[in-house]
Order: sequence, then C-alpha cells, then structure tokens
Amino acid sequence: MEELNDFTEEKEESNFDLKAELFKYLVYWKWILLGFIIGGVLAYLYNRYTIPQYRTEATMIIVDDEKQNAMNATPSGGGAIFSLEDDGIQNHIEKLKSKKLVESVVDELNLNISYFIEGNVITVEAYQSSPVLIEFITNDSIVNTNSRDFVVTPTSETSFRLEDESLEYNADHKIGEVIELEGLQFVILPKSGKEQGSFGKTSSVNIVLEPVRDVAAEYISRLQITQKGQAKDILSLSIVQNTPEKSQDFLSKLMERFNEEGVMNNQEVAENTTKFIQDRLEMITTELDSVEVNIADFKRDNRIMDIGSGASEFQSKFSAAEQEIFNLETQLELLQSVEELLRSQGEYELLPDVGISEGGISGLVNSYNSLVVERNVYLEGGTEKNPVVKTLSEQLSGLRNNLFENIQSTRSSLNIQLRELSKRENVAQGQFSAFPGLEKGMRNIERQQQIKEQLYLFLLQRREEAAISSAATAAVARVIDTPFTYNSPVDPEPWIILVGGLLIGLIIPILIIFAKNFLDTKVHHKGDLSPLLKDVPFLAELPRIKPEETDVIQVNDRSPLAESFRILRTNLAYLVQNKDKTRGDVIFVTSTIKGEGKTFVSYNVSRTLASSNKKVLLIGADIRNPKLHRYTSDTVGAKEKGLSDYLYDYDVQVADIISKTNDHNIEVDVVLSGPIPPNPAELLMNDRMESLIEKSRANYDYIIVDTAPTMIVTDTLLISQLADYTLYVTRADYTEKALLDFPKELRKQGKLKGLAVILNDIDYSKFSYGAQYGYSYGYGYGYGEDNVSRWQRIKKRISNSN
Repeated sequence: MEELNDFTEEKEESNFDLKAELFKYLVYWKWILLGFIIGGVLAYLYNRYTIPQYRTEATMIIVDDEKQNAMNATPSGGGAIFSLEDDGIQNHIEKLKSKKLVESVVDELNLNISYFIEGNVITVEAYQSSPVLIEFITNDSIVNTNSRDFVVTPTSETSFRLEDESLEYNADHKIGEVIELEGLQFVILPKSGKEQGSFGKTSSVNIVLEPVRDVAAEYISRLQITQKGQAKDILSLSIVQNTPEKSQDFLSKLMERFNEEGVMNNQEVAENTTKFIQDRLEMITTELDSVEVNIADFKRDNRIMDIGSGASEFQSKFSAAEQEIFNLETQLELLQSVEELLRSQGEYELLPDVGISEGGISGLVNSYNSLVVERNVYLEGGTEKNPVVKTLSEQLSGLRNNLFENIQSTRSSLNIQLRELSKRENVAQGQFSAFPGLEKGMRNIERQQQIKEQLYLFLLQRREEAAISSAATAAVARVIDTPFTYNSPVDPEPWIILVGGLLIGLIIPILIIFAKNFLDTKVHHKGDLSPLLKDVPFLAELPRIKPEETDVIQVNDRSPLAESFRILRTNLAYLVQNKDKTRGDVIFVTSTIKGEGKTFVSYNVSRTLASSNKKVLLIGADIRNPKLHRYTSDTVGAKEKGLSDYLYDYDVQVADIISKTNDHNIEVDVVLSGPIPPNPAELLMNDRMESLIEKSRANYDYIIVDTAPTMIVTDTLLISQLADYTLYVTRADYTEKALLDFPKELRKQGKLKGLAVILNDIDYSKFSYGAQYGYSYGYGYGYGEDNVSRWQRIKKRISNSN
C-alpha cells in the first residue's frame, strides 16, 4: 500500500487540469455572453445619443514690435522711445486667457444666450439656427449677471407659451410683446428668413441665459494655447465643444480683440509721449524767446554787431571743448526734465524715453514702461490685491527709486565732467587776457541760445515720430490659420467606445466570477484536493444525484452513480491486497464533519462489493448520530437490537444484531447503530467492538464500518486501529479546503490506517468533461445505447449541459 501511495503522490504532484480551471469560467458562458452583449449595446447607445465634441483650432504668430513698428522708418529709428521690452510669449498667452478679454468676446457674440431644440431623445443646441430669438430690453449690465431657463413653445403663428420652472411661470404671449419677468424685460421674435407660416410648426425651444462671467470661465477652462515653431513665437489656439460654429466664431473674435487691445496699448504709449513732448516744446519756446531777447539787449547795450570775427582763433582752438560742454549741458537739461516729470506724475504712468544713454537711464525707462503695461494687463482681469499685481507694483517702486538714484548719480557725473572742462577753458582763456570781456558775456548768451535751439529741434523730431507711431501702430499678432474644425469628433470616438464597451462587458462578469472563485473556500473538484493527495491516494469521484434519481445503486445499474462506485470498487481492489483469504478486510468510512456523505458511501460501497458475489457486513458505528437506518428502514426482519446494545450488554450476541437484507437482489448484512447511548466514547473503548470485528472477519469478505466524523468527536479515533483501511469522504461544494490538512495530520500521526480519499457529490456540468462523463463513458454497453442516433445523443448532451 505504501508503494501505491508513493505512486499516487508522484503522479498527482505533476497533474494540473488546465481545462477544468478554464471551464470554471466557461460554465458561466451565458452570463459572460450577456455581459458582452450588454456592454456592446450600452456602447452603441452612448455613441448614438451622445452629442459629439469637435476640436476647433487656429494659429497666430506674435509680431516682433521692434521689427514691425512703423517708427523704424523715422530718421532716428524711433523705437528707442516707444518700443517696450518683449513681454515674453507666456505673457501673451495670459492676455489671451484673461477674464476681461474673454468676457468681452462672450458679451459681443452673445455666447451667454443658448438655444436648444428638444428632440425625442436628446436636446441639440441650435446655434444661429434657432427658429426663435430673444432680445433683451433691460440694460446689459443686468442681463449679463442673470441666470434664466425659458421654454418657448409656439401655439400659433403669432403666439407662444413661455415657461420658467424655477419661477413656476407659465403664460401665453404674442410675438413682439414686451415681457417683464423678475426684473428682466425682453421680447420673443421669430428668426428672420423663416418661411411664412413655419413659426407655429416649430418645436419647443429651450432658451438658457447664463452670467457672462460663468460662461467666460468655462471658455477659459476649455481654451488650450500651445507654442509652436522653432522660435516658439507661433501660438496654437484650440477649443473642444459640441458646436463647431460657435467655437470658430469665438476663436476668430478672440484673436481680433487681442490684436485690438495690443494696438490700443501701443497707441496709448505714443499718445502719452506726444503730450509730454508738446508740453516741453511750449516751455523751450518760451526760454528760447527769452535768450534771443537777451542777445538783442546785450548787443544794443554794448553797441556791437559781430563779436565772432575777433575770436576766430580762440574758437578754432577750443571748439572741441565747447562742444563737449554743450553736450553735457544738454544731457543735464534732459535729466532735469525727466526728473521733474517723475515727481509730477503718478506712480504707475508711462514715461517717455528721451534718448538719455548716460547712466543707463534709457534702459531703466524702457523697463519701467514694460512693467506698467504688464501691470495694467493684469489689473484688467483682477484687482490690486492680485499677488502678481503686488509684485509688479513693488518692482515699479524699485525701478522708480533706481531712476531717481541714476539721475542723481548721472547729474553728478556730468557736473564733474563739466567742471573739468570749465577749468580747462578758464586756463585757456587766461592766456587771452587781452580778449575783450564782452566776448565772454556774448558767448554765454549764444551758448544758451544754441542749447535751447538744439533741444527745440530734437523735441520737434520726436513729436513727429510719435505722431507717425500713433497713426501706424502695427498689430501685435498676425493670423496664420483662421479657425477650422476637424471632421472627426474628439468625443465620443465610436470604435474605441464600442470596443471598450464590449471589453468592459466581457471583463466585468469574468472579474465577478474570478472574485467568486477567489473567495470560494469550498472543495469543488479533484484538483482542489491536491494538498491532501500529495500524501494520500485518491480512490474515486462520485457524481451529484439529481432530484429525480435514486441514491442507491441497483443490480445491472448503468447510471453514472453505479459506474462511479464500480470505479471505486476497482481502485479499492488495488488498495486492498489481503493475502490471507481466510480473514475479511475491515474498511472504515469516515469524514471530517457531518453531512459529507459517509453513510451514503458506506451503504453503496457495501452494495457494490456485494454485487460482485462478496459477503459484506455493514456496521453503523456512528452511534451518536445514526443515519444508516434511513437506507434500511424497509428491511424485512431487521433486528431490534443494534451496535450500542451489543457494546453495553454482554448478553447480546453477534447474531442478535446482524440483519439480513436483500434489497433488489443485493444481499448485505447490516448492523444498525441501535439506541443512542449517553456514553458512546466509553462504550467504544471496551473490547466488545474489537470482538465484533474479529468474529465477523471469519464470516465476511468485507466489513464496512460507517463511523462518526473525526473532527467533531473522538469516537472514530478510539477504534481506528481496528481498521485495515480508511476511506475518507469529502464532499464537493461543502467541504472547506482548510479542513484538508486535518486528515493529512491524522495519517502522519498514525491515527488512521490505510487512508484513501473519496470526493462525493461532484456536479460534472461545471467542468470541461461535463455531461460526457455522466452518460457516455460507459462505451455503449447497456444494450440500447449503441442504437441511439447521433442527433439524439447531441440533444441529450445539450439538455444535460443546461
């Protein structure tokens, strides 16, 4: 027997029934197919009744101000005054998505008013194709902050019904009638261009009014702007909506408004510069007139007409020094003008760039103007509490202080240079002691005149440049591709949705089945017994008995149950190798817990062995919970006394408890359990049980003992050494897998002798070998099966699978 155990262990360890594992899922093929169909239907309905979303895209290039500015045509280049430092492409993106800009677009296109036509299943937006229009009489500032939901249903060619569920309003009105509802005045009109007589046939129209701010926020969230091109100066604007025409109009108007505001910003800088230059010109004109009057008075008082002829030699020697002094004094005058402007104007106003390169003044002015414009942009969409505005304000304050400091330091530097040049001039003039004192006075007056004239001409030139810039300000961006919509919808994508729905419908039932199998702790088939079969041989599988079938085998029975017990008998013959033919074999039948079918197995094993002309004695040793009488209740001549009587009453003999049975010509002697005693364990421990078995060995080929469950009570273990072999019954869909270690431990401890396993109550329809195992494995014997047609066998196979 040990050799059989080793052989069985080696074979079972390498056996894995993949087909049976797969059929765990295939047995639920109806549910899997149903989930597959439902997933496909839901995906089809989603594709059919979901309004598709389309992507609309446009591209624009940001124009370089310094290259495109018309001021580059001016003699001085012009850009030094008016061109701002590049805001960066990210700043332009922020401007395009600013609340103020988007709200102006929404308001101009009336995108806060939507029209929907109610269909049988879905409601479709009728953008620019609505059969009715709403026109508000109330001020736009009030309309743009309101939220309303109207339903207009034409009742005739001149009237309609107006409904508002939120206000519980329902009334009939005439076309063109002024309606006042909750502070809003409006009229409903048929759309122009409609055929006469079509208004009354129009379906209900749902008019939705939303606050402009909310609609703008939705557009900002949908708007996608990305950089393109090698220089990253091309912007791609895209938006996804279910109304492509609305998206195209929005993007077109957005780019248009962006250009308009950019041009307005540039023109504002040019106008501020022109105003400043005009003020300075008026002041310089007054000063120049004063200097010319001084020259006339000086000549008249000193009675001279031309002083230059006597100083030609002096002028040739010191002309270079005088020119430098002139340039320095000009710079000082410009510094004085800029400083006065800084002190007189507000903190966040644009400054003119008058071309002072000394000390980096021009660069600071350009940076200051750039930050002022950027701050104004952010103020359009927010308040001064905005963290970005605060940061820009702090930077402007720092730049303003830097300007004052640079002006002071530059003035000091120019004064030092001026003093140095004056010293050189004084030294040179000392050499001309004979030069008339009039020359010096006259030259000072003429120098003032030249400075004023040069400054006057310089400002005139800048004023013209500013005028040209204001009149010919270039656009900040140029449209490359006007808005266009892709033909394929972004959502839903029909094939992806359909395939996804089918896969989800397929996967969900499989996952449910997987979870069910994963959480299942019961034994279902032979493969689940693998932890036990590594140490214990396996005898047979017994099929599940249908309600209309009997659970007792008969003579010449060819049912699946009878064939299974014949297989068990054959395997038992290999297990039972009794060389002493004079003594019968004692076979215990037990299980872990009650309800696993040990009594059922005991009775049918007895009948199967008896049908092969063997003398069999069946003993009901489960005296705590006897079940054997259920099969022998109709036995004629059954003895009144049972095993419990024999165990405690020494006067009862073996012949007094053995009942002869002949159920359908199968003779099996039976010892029933008898009355339930109060002390079954003590009774089984005495020598009467051993005496009964030893006396029966000489008269029977097999003694089958139906014992109590091993885990619940100790009765079986008390008499287990009396057995030659132990058949351990497990039940499909009943026995817990965790309990399989229990019989294995009992075998290792030597408490159960000749242990072998039987799997009872298998539902073969759940496994790959299914109905074929039940009725087709008999190879046709039975004298009628071979005559059944193939079509009848197929129908029977289908009916068995169902």
